[in-house]
Amino acid sequence: MKSLLRTPQAQTMLAAATSAYLAFALRTTRWTLDGQTHFRPFGAGAPAVFAFWHEFLPLMPAFSLIARKLPFYRETPIHTLVSQHRDGRFIGEVVRRFGIQPIHGSSSRGGAAGLRNLLAVLKRGEMIGITPDGPRGPSRQAAAGVAQVAALSGVPVVPLAARTARRILLGTWDRMPVPLPFGRGVMVCGPAIPVPRQGWQRSVPAIAEALDRVAERADALCPR
Repeated sequence: MKSLLRTPQAQTMLAAATSAYLAFALRTTRWTLDGQTHFRPFGAGAPAVFAFWHEFLPLMPAFSLIARKLPFYRETPIHTLVSQHRDGRFIGEVVRRFGIQPIHGSSSRGGAAGLRNLLAVLKRGEMIGITPDGPRGPSRQAAAGVAQVAALSGVPVVPLAARTARRILLGTWDRMPVPLPFGRGVMVCGPAIPVPRQGWQRSVPAIAEALDRVAERADALCPR
């Protein structure tokens, strides 16, 4: 059975089923955006590196659903970095169905090509999303890549987190929550973090702290 589930045909079918369920759950959730002021300049077209912990990945397609309802939002292509591992390819197929274009690469495989593609996307004024603790953890420990991308591109890092009141937790390394339909949800956008080109490594702890703060605020605003 495991071998069968790893075939491209099975992965495609599973990605379609997963995206269909997430679309249903996220669209039937009553969302609020906390930190609209922080999001405004980037929703209006300024490029940014949106960062969020890996556990929030299933909830992030809701960000585009929320943004499209804001009067200042300008429709902009969205990209996200995913691993070249089988799990990353699966995630890429899921997010593609929400209009989010995957960029394949990681610190261990395809990192240089992934970095070049991310920088090209930001140069065009588009959005990217990165999970600094993905794809395999440790949970909520930021790798340096997100700060490096921001420093080289000259755009800030914008921290995001999300939570739904109705959810189940998977037994994954990051305790990923799966949203249940017909509940409340909150998307939290924190203040942008500028990253200098020189000494960008010193920004990594500040980015991790900002991601923890928005995660804690999401938990406080939307408890179970």
